[in-house]
Amino acid sequence: MPSDDQERQRLAARYESMTDGELEKVASDAASLTDVARQALTYEIERRHANIAVNDTPAPVTEAQYRELITVAQFRDLPSALLAKGSLESAGIEAFLADDNMIRMDWFISNLLGGIKLKVRTEDAELAAEILSSPVPQAFEVEGGVGDYGQPTCPRCGSVEVTQEASRDQRALAALRVTSVPPPLSRDLWKCEACGNEW
Repeated sequence: MPSDDQERQRLAARYESMTDGELEKVASDAASLTDVARQALTYEIERRHANIAVNDTPAPVTEAQYRELITVAQFRDLPSALLAKGSLESAGIEAFLADDNMIRMDWFISNLLGGIKLKVRTEDAELAAEILSSPVPQAFEVEGGVGDYGQPTCPRCGSVEVTQEASRDQRALAALRVTSVPPPLSRDLWKCEACGNEW
């Protein structure tokens, strides 16, 4: 560790190389400097006969604010939780995930922890619940002149709660065993979340 004299000489050389504007910036936050640094700064300002005020009043300490958060939804997996969080944030509601890192590290403890919790401020809880429970729109306009997007519906029950998955085609696997030319091994599979229909 350098002695006080060595540190004072090092700082004096450093402050001497600074412009008046740089010195003024350092002097505005002089409370964060050590005693030796404040002495070297004051000496350099006096040596230059500069009109720079040294502010050695410490900044007020602000207390952390406690905000009560309410759980508006729980999810078994992270992608669903992130999707719901994104829908709330796109509506201007500040949202937070709890236990997401624990479940990301070990998915098997999801049930033990009660899933990933989506939390919002108390005053946003009612609007957040309304957004999360709103149905999927059947159609909406895509920006950029693309046109309207129509949500696919289940051919059995007409629900718009459908998801698309890639599924291995058993016929393609059988053909692969017979012929030497590999056909495509997957096809798009749609599944209705309302009635369980697959097509």
